[in-house]
Amino acid sequence: MSWTRNGETRSYHHGNLREALMQATLALIAEKGIAGVTFAEAARRAGVSAAAPYRHFRDRDELLAAVAAAGFDRLADALTAAWQSGKPSPARAYERVGRAYLDFARRHAAEYAAMFESGLPTEGHEALQQAGNRAFGALREAAEVLVSHIPGPGRPPALMVALHTWSLAHGVASLFGRTDGARRKLPMAPEELLEAAFLVYLKGLGAPSAP
Repeated sequence: MSWTRNGETRSYHHGNLREALMQATLALIAEKGIAGVTFAEAARRAGVSAAAPYRHFRDRDELLAAVAAAGFDRLADALTAAWQSGKPSPARAYERVGRAYLDFARRHAAEYAAMFESGLPTEGHEALQQAGNRAFGALREAAEVLVSHIPGPGRPPALMVALHTWSLAHGVASLFGRTDGARRKLPMAPEELLEAAFLVYLKGLGAPSAP
């Protein structure tokens, strides 16, 4: 498909338009934040007409949801890779999962913002809901293995541990792991803070410590 703009004929490959719009959206988030994302500007950045995005997305929210879903899928892959089936020990692997979460938030700041700051209801975006569930599922799987090594009748529910872990990691990433000016200053690395938080939390649960 081609069109003329300012006397210049341009074209795009239809199969690449969806990805081009998503990349343009990430660039806008990195520069202006979520509030700076508009359908028209994403189209302009992608080099297409203002009407072209409607071939793939209903509106701005659907475009943001696609970006967020891709981010959750990437996060799920990162957490699964860090877990490594709980080797060499569940506690050590769990610590790697936390570090992987912080690393993702730092390396993919624009995606992270789309995932957690866009305010989109997951109920209205099935792909986003599925991707978010997949990311949390990777964390819950790790929690289930870790909890299985806690002795005694006081063993906590794996779901609770997974939720607490996500809260800890997300809190540290959002407050201290940001790459923009909103990052809070710390006398230690964010990874060290999260590792200490995990140690205190898991010790309180009676979980085995990392060797």
